[in-house]
Amino acid sequence: MYFDVKAMKPGAGVVRLTIDATDAGEAGHQAETQGLAVLSVIPRAGQSLRRGGRFPLLLFNQELLALLEAGVSLIEALETLVEKEQRSLVRNVLVQLVRRLREGQNFSAALQDHPASFPPLFVATLRASEKTSDLQEALRRYIAHQTHMEAARGKLIGAAIYPMLLLAVGGLVLLFLMGYVVPRFSHIYEDMGSRLPFMSRLLLAWGNLLQDWWPVLLGTLLALGSLGVHLFRKPAVQASLAGLLWRVPELGERLRVIHLARFYRTLGMLLSGGVAVVPAIEMSSGLLSPMLQPALARAKSRIHDGMAISDAMEGSGLVTAVALRMLRVGERAGNMGVMMESIAAFHEEENGRWLEWATRLFGPVLMLLMGLLIGLVVVLLYLPIFQLADSLG
Repeated sequence: MYFDVKAMKPGAGVVRLTIDATDAGEAGHQAETQGLAVLSVIPRAGQSLRRGGRFPLLLFNQELLALLEAGVSLIEALETLVEKEQRSLVRNVLVQLVRRLREGQNFSAALQDHPASFPPLFVATLRASEKTSDLQEALRRYIAHQTHMEAARGKLIGAAIYPMLLLAVGGLVLLFLMGYVVPRFSHIYEDMGSRLPFMSRLLLAWGNLLQDWWPVLLGTLLALGSLGVHLFRKPAVQASLAGLLWRVPELGERLRVIHLARFYRTLGMLLSGGVAVVPAIEMSSGLLSPMLQPALARAKSRIHDGMAISDAMEGSGLVTAVALRMLRVGERAGNMGVMMESIAAFHEEENGRWLEWATRLFGPVLMLLMGLLIGLVVVLLYLPIFQLADSLG
């Protein structure tokens, strides 16, 4: 819960700040630890960090690692980050971390109190590092993991931007032709009546309909769009759509490889950090599609019963031919974490090449289809003129 705190700051007068706390007493205590004299504490219906914005986890890890590598202690490093932070919500999270550490809590336990800012994967990675006193290596490992995940997400978004722009521009051009150009041509052809070609008459009828009833059509489209967004937010609808995509032969296999690459990268990071394999699988399971969740549950049960990881994954259909060979090599060498990250890197490069090929192919094909539609409209508009010219000739 967030509180608006009014307080006196030596040398600065009255200041106002927002503090995230469980109650007004804790909010006042947090303000006092910053050297402030509290005047009032008022609860507010402000946005939480989950709703108001994302905690800059990658930047936090990078700055914290830089300070630790410079020889600064953990508490001093966090206090340094508090001093430089300007955003009140982020600053309050860091202040609470410092207070928990000074009370004697472990770093991972302090992080676990803020699930909106620190995901379970991050907390589990640092909790495992506390057993070996290797916090810096755990931070490096998580930074590398998050960087790779952001890069993969960026490739997917980048691949979707160009087709979406083509669809948007092509749709606007078609809308302009049908709503503005076609009705003007209908006035020119109104004396020709039934002598117009059937397709031209149909096009003119649609253009006039769009011109006369555009408020109703626009309202209908907006209502259908709102209904579609509402339905799409439902997990059952999302699962149904995902199931349809996964049934497309080439696309379904590619989606499977993309999800497996994310899963193996996260699982490899946790295993390298010292997390046991079964808890690591449970924490990484959210990265897999619902289509693969039953297979993962079977694999986890088999591993828990003592089966080798490679055999359990193969029996559940959670490997490719390359991944299976690399898993078996990792089992023999005893470096499963590193090998799983290598599997993820191999398939991420493969997915990147496939996305590049698909973008290069899909863009021109989509442009060709939009050009054909626009060209068809133009030809149907001028077809009566061509016929009239032929008759005069």
